[in-house]
Amino acid sequence: MAQGGGRDRGGFGRGFGGRGGRGDRGGRGRCRAPRQEEEKWVPVTKLGRLYLHSLPIKEYQIIDTLVGPSLKDEVMKIMPVQKQTRADQRTRFKAFVVVGDGNGHVGLGVKCSKEVATAI
Repeated sequence: MAQGGGRDRGGFGRGFGGRGGRGDRGGRGRCRAPRQEEEKWVPVTKLGRLYLHSLPIKEYQIIDTLVGPSLKDEVMKIMPVQKQTRADQRTRFKAFVVVGDGNGHVGLGVKCSKEVATAI
């Protein structure tokens, strides 16, 4: 059998990736270099710095002031999630809610709580 990377077998060489052991997966994964040089966004305000570090905005009044009353929300899915404890199973509810203004701004909210109403 030839060791040329599996070229004579239609690309099926020595397992996945074709370059070696388990650590090398052929360049796939999270550590990809950007393909082209893009202009980097620099935040100007404190709210922009919060967004840069992915900190959640927990005061709904900020969003109401910025976007206005045009926000519409829709509950997409409510699913029960169970955790096995020593005594029994603890059931919580996970809610997925989509919020948007109908003008191209969309957000997704995910919350897990003991009750459905507080999860939403």
